Amino acid sequence: MSDRRVVITGLGVVAPNGNNIPDFLQAIQNGVSGIKHYPEYEDLKFNCQVGGFPEFEWEDLRNYISETSLYGLKGKGIAFGIKAALDAWTDAGNEIVSEQVLLDTGCVFGSSVADTDVIKNAIYRVDAHESKKLGSRVVEQIMNSGVTAYISGRLGLGNKVINNSAACATGTQSIIMGYEYIKYGMAKRMLVGSCEFVDRYVFGGFDSMRVLSRKYNDQAERASRPMSASAGGFVPGSGAGALMLEEMEYALARGAKIYGEVLGGSTNSGGQRNGGTMTAPSSEGVIRCIREAITDSGISADDIDLVCGHLTATMADKWEIQNWIQALGRSGDNFPLVNSLKSMVGHSLSAAGSIETVAAVLQLKYNFAHPNLNLEDPMPEILDAIGANNLPVTKVNTQIDVIAKANFGFGDVNACLILSKFN
Repeated sequence: MSDRRVVITGLGVVAPNGNNIPDFLQAIQNGVSGIKHYPEYEDLKFNCQVGGFPEFEWEDLRNYISETSLYGLKGKGIAFGIKAALDAWTDAGNEIVSEQVLLDTGCVFGSSVADTDVIKNAIYRVDAHESKKLGSRVVEQIMNSGVTAYISGRLGLGNKVINNSAACATGTQSIIMGYEYIKYGMAKRMLVGSCEFVDRYVFGGFDSMRVLSRKYNDQAERASRPMSASAGGFVPGSGAGALMLEEMEYALARGAKIYGEVLGGSTNSGGQRNGGTMTAPSSEGVIRCIREAITDSGISADDIDLVCGHLTATMADKWEIQNWIQALGRSGDNFPLVNSLKSMVGHSLSAAGSIETVAAVLQLKYNFAHPNLNLEDPMPEILDAIGANNLPVTKVNTQIDVIAKANFGFGDVNACLILSKFN
């Protein structure tokens, strides 16, 4: 084991309800939804016609990358990731230096699907015998590692540069990986996070699975309903979240501000056995993951003040709460507060974990639990198990010292982080 401690010194976010930390903080404190109706999906006759998409303009990137890179960049997922990552970098008090290679600093930034709009346009042109019109920038934007290539190239990161992909567990897993590289002495700093752009093709794929919300197309802000008895599926979202992680001694030596500490974490798989499948987690794997994260953190389950769950607004929410109950050995009034950011922004797939972890860090820093929107009718199984007092529907101002944050992805992959105030 290592006694190196890992702290959080910078945050960046591109979310449906805020494209920077001040706006995002205000939104989650006040329960502001970023979910809207999109006529495009109505025209396509999708069952779900609402989504959580950032209000993002390409001009927003002009101060982040070179004019040449901006001109050639077409993938929105990569664009979201660049902005969030560089915002976290500068929020941590770092400058963007053009010539230096930073050997002690690396990047783990995840994604799941390259922007299929870019791929579609490329394929169309090839089929039309116009491949010369593709240009020289297509490949770097359809490879999953495109986002890490852009980020590391802009900042000159010379340590480990890795793109991870674990479906909806991607963002949380990337943070765990960065934490471990610092904890075990392989890096001093790691810029971590994930990004996602759900275009019409990815959206349509999930719509065809009949797992998306379809009952609230005319009331978009009511559509995402984690833990609600009237939940009818998740709302697709997009965006990116990023965190700057540093070895504690390194951060203190340079006088960095510190948002909080990563105490520990775990990522594993249920092996698609014992109830786990391609699309559903094994309870055994989830429980083991949460318990391993707590053990790695050196805390007791009783120390956890807030659970920031995966909680997608499907019937699986009641099973997730049961897994938390078994993993923590807590229930009823003894259960921690629990919330789901997806009620405000939808489910941004590979970006979910990183955006939600940024929200978790802000709750830790400013001592509040953000509300669960649309939870006027909790699932009876959840209500009976942990009680209404632990399911905030308005902001709760309270001392938050330790947070458990988890996400679970297709392929039966799990990831759980334990975050704390810095002491």
